[in-house]
Amino acid sequence: MEIKDNTFARQFETTTPAGLVSVEYSLQEKKIFLTKIHTPEDFKDEETISLFLSEIMAFAIDKKFKVVPILPKIVLFFKKNPEYKELLPPGIRL
Repeated sequence: MEIKDNTFARQFETTTPAGLVSVEYSLQEKKIFLTKIHTPEDFKDEETISLFLSEIMAFAIDKKFKVVPILPKIVLFFKKNPEYKELLPPGIRL
């Protein structure tokens, strides 16, 4: 899956057969706050969203960012994928 970092819109984007899927973010120092997921109407492919979030985590690892999940769906992703817990900043426990 190919993701695009749209810095102007402050979101990560990917194109699926159903349309554009994006995750809004806010960047502060070396922390990236994941705030909102936008999907096409009637989009129910949770596997694609999980893969998309995994690609975003790979981006964060590459840039040495800490990830702060704001959206409950992203918090659930961290709970299901404990291998990404080291990306959480100190003091944040899920």
